[in-house]
Amino acid sequence: MPEIIEIPVELTHFKLPEAVEERLQFLLDRQDTGETLTQAEQREAEGLVELVEFLSMLHLRGCSRPQVSQPSN
Repeated sequence: MPEIIEIPVELTHFKLPEAVEERLQFLLDRQDTGETLTQAEQREAEGLVELVEFLSMLHLRGCSRPQVSQPSN
């Protein structure tokens, strides 16, 4: 039977810092206008895209699991 790994709720709400989002958008905009990115910039953009996809997946998995009510004190 597959093992289920619990995802901490805090991770499902994690977002990239604004400066990182801006950097990714800058690189993607340059690429979209036909500018050639350096190899380092390409690796950076690819890594950031993978991170965004991973965070999106965490968010979706967090949204799809049943909500467990927290005990009140």
